[in-house]
Amino acid sequence: MHIHILGICGTFMGGIAVLAKAAGHHVTGCDANVYPPMSTQLEAQGIALTEGFSPEQTALNPDIYVIGNVVTRGNPLMEEILNRGLPYVSGPQWLAENVLRDKWVLAVAGTHGKTTTSSMLAWILEYAGLAPGFLIGGVPQNFDISARLPGAPRQEPQGRSPFFVIEADEYDTAFFDKRSKFVHYRPRTAVLNNLEFDHADIFADLAAIETQFHHLVRTVPQQGLVVANGREASLQRVIDRGCWTPVETFGDAQGWHAGPADADGRFDVLQGEALLGRVHWSLLGEHNRMNALAALAAARHVGVPVEVGIAALAEFQNVKRRMEVRGEVKGITVYDDFAHHPTAITTTLEGLRAKVGSARILAVLEPRSNTMKLGVMKAALPASLQAADRVYCYGANLGWDAAEALQGMGDIAQVETDMNTLVEAIAREARSGDHILVMSNGGFGGIHQKLLERLAA
Repeated sequence: MHIHILGICGTFMGGIAVLAKAAGHHVTGCDANVYPPMSTQLEAQGIALTEGFSPEQTALNPDIYVIGNVVTRGNPLMEEILNRGLPYVSGPQWLAENVLRDKWVLAVAGTHGKTTTSSMLAWILEYAGLAPGFLIGGVPQNFDISARLPGAPRQEPQGRSPFFVIEADEYDTAFFDKRSKFVHYRPRTAVLNNLEFDHADIFADLAAIETQFHHLVRTVPQQGLVVANGREASLQRVIDRGCWTPVETFGDAQGWHAGPADADGRFDVLQGEALLGRVHWSLLGEHNRMNALAALAAARHVGVPVEVGIAALAEFQNVKRRMEVRGEVKGITVYDDFAHHPTAITTTLEGLRAKVGSARILAVLEPRSNTMKLGVMKAALPASLQAADRVYCYGANLGWDAAEALQGMGDIAQVETDMNTLVEAIAREARSGDHILVMSNGGFGGIHQKLLERLAA
């Protein structure tokens, strides 16, 4: 079957492209904005990309068009598809019908930590010999690809693994299906990492998002498991609305919880008062310990002993664009991170601060997500950036004044609307021993390489 994917360079739709090609389909796609890591992954898979959404692409004559949620009415290719009555389907529905059917789906949902927790969970299952399939909104470095079909587990050499790990996003499915993506996945194991207000472009308030999580919980079978953050009142409200599935909590004293971390990040894993083992790894921050607890609990549900899960975490490599070092020039280290919500910015900066001690951190932020562009979170930005010594914000294409929002930070904050001016300002300030942390959920105009080149010059 030939499928043509609209919006193929998004992390989710790009993952679908990889899965479809691995399943033997002929895959092509188009998008307006192309940037790594997804563009390079698709090129490596031999998937042909078309720039833009020209209606002439219907000449490719695919069997079906798979539509990403970036596509809206008025999109010229979509309008041509509708006018001609050509077959189309949303990405989540195509995935559910062609990949997830008959699988034991392990879905990781939440405002923060979905990508890292999904990557940990997939790696634990892989380490245990279960060869899971997965679709993750990033590139886990243990696999170097964001999606794959289930393989042949060591225990069952004659068949494919029944397990599939998916990052379960609450964003809407498509312009013609306004349900959250995750209601299509029908998980048997569901991780609820946390729940805060986000996606202000489609949700009116936190209660509206809680309703979508309630819909997800309603799809988990009685023989399944819900693994929920025990510290989150929002998740407790979700469960209280109706849950027909056993629940295990993490982060609270009664459920799975972590002992204090030592200077190297190692910590004990406990459930209630029972000591289950000790994680030896290089990741820092309480958010990563919480992610690990959720992944261990979910993995145990499919039969992975806790000690095996803990051993796997010792070999876990973090996801690309999660505190990823992009280069070092003249003693100045440049990092790339996906953080774009104030809570994620806070935890990312605190994690780097724990790593570098008193060294200077220059935080570089692009408020790029739909929620950030609307300015809903602007009042929370100054507090989220407190761990930085200097703050640089790219203020172009916003519906609000970033300089006004950050003025309470005084001289440590600088806003620029021209990329070259921003790069020059950062380079002039940086000195040996500094750590430049770039945070954006997009390509940020290739600022990482521009900074490295300017610093070298």
